[in-house]
Amino acid sequence: MEGLLNLHETQTTTSQDVGRGVLGTFMLGAGTGHLTFARQSFQAQVPDWVPMDKDTVVLLSGVVEIALGLSMLLNTRHKVPMGLGLAAFYALVFPGNLHQYAKRLSAFGLNTDTQRFVRLFFQPVLMGWALWSTGAWKALRQRK
Repeated sequence: MEGLLNLHETQTTTSQDVGRGVLGTFMLGAGTGHLTFARQSFQAQVPDWVPMDKDTVVLLSGVVEIALGLSMLLNTRHKVPMGLGLAAFYALVFPGNLHQYAKRLSAFGLNTDTQRFVRLFFQPVLMGWALWSTGAWKALRQRK
């Protein structure tokens, strides 16, 4: 892992760069939503076992999402660690998606079990997108 974190220049294609920009913009929007217009909906995703106030979790995760989004847009030197970090973030928030599904909570327009179930498959897509668009996927394969 240390070798991955020390990568300074990671070559990515134009399509990866565009994908990284779209993902960074998405993260900025999601983070802004955490802090403003979608705050209550995001609270529905915080599992009951998290030992913090749900609003505090939403606010903190919003700040993290904004930071990750800005990094995806502006940090072109350390793309691999950024991709790994964003993929890890998506893995860490996945229990929230499971919580929304298991508790049958309506939020973000997901008001059926089918919609909430389908959404569970979107998180791995985001993880793959983060790894691909930053060159981390290729770097991980080359390490083997």
